[in-house]
Amino acid sequence: MRDATKESLERLCEVKGLITLAFSHQAEDVVVLDLLLKHYPRSFEVFTLETGKLFTQTLAFHEEVERFFNLTIQKYHPSPKALLELERELGEWGMRESLENRHRCCRVRKIEPLKEALKGKSAWVTGLRAEQSITRAELKSVEFDETFDLLKFNPLSTWSETEVFEYIKEHALPLHPLYTEGYRSIGCSPCTRAIEAGEELRAGRWWWENPEHKECGLHLKGAQWTS
Repeated sequence: MRDATKESLERLCEVKGLITLAFSHQAEDVVVLDLLLKHYPRSFEVFTLETGKLFTQTLAFHEEVERFFNLTIQKYHPSPKALLELERELGEWGMRESLENRHRCCRVRKIEPLKEALKGKSAWVTGLRAEQSITRAELKSVEFDETFDLLKFNPLSTWSETEVFEYIKEHALPLHPLYTEGYRSIGCSPCTRAIEAGEELRAGRWWWENPEHKECGLHLKGAQWTS
């Protein structure tokens, strides 16, 4: 186990109160879930953001993961009222018309539900890696997230994609089927595509935007590093 991963898990064990794992069906999330089940001694919540725009393959994989680990992944949904207003004003593909529209879509479908998911939690855990994009290059294993006012743990911050897939293979863990179709970062279906050889790992997310804009607001640079 990498030192940063070990340190992150050790410090996580020191946190008093309930922790929660953000599960977005990526390979990294499966690895972190497995690590927590093996190395975190207390109960914890696992949640996902059901945006209403997930791939059908993602929904099926969600159930596969629950069966494999014998647990329930709590789903958080957008506000029906906010969603209706969003769809009425932006239509089906309005998120592609401007950065403002896309951010609004992410705010309704992801940010507001995430706020609900993190209420009452002492810390949250993610599968983020520094290698994933330029917006995550300074990622640390433990941060204080100013946006949501709580500790954020990233046990895989220093891992490579190769290490992630090797861990999954070694431990015979489930893997999202879209990885075999060229996807490397899997989100909502209108905003995700497979990538070509030589493209960076998150090139398939919001591919019509500049790389420095490729975050939905869940993981902003405003966090303060603690290690």
